[in-house]
Amino acid sequence: MFLAVVIFQVITLPVEFNISRRVLIQLEDRISPTDKIKPSRNMLKDAAFTYVASTLVAIGELLRLLVLTSNR
Repeated sequence: MFLAVVIFQVITLPVEFNISRRVLIQLEDRISPTDKIKPSRNMLKDAAFTYVASTLVAIGELLRLLVLTSNR
């Protein structure tokens, strides 16, 4: 069951990065003042990396569960 969660997270990683890229393109098309674009870029990048961190934690937890069950 937890493997399905990990697979889902891995699949959604590219989606998150694509969304962040598309939002930046829209912001640069004069939706946002130019002085707000750099902080927005940093915030979107940091938000995307929280998904990376979450996926890495889930992979680590999956490996831990596999080790625990293989020792039985």
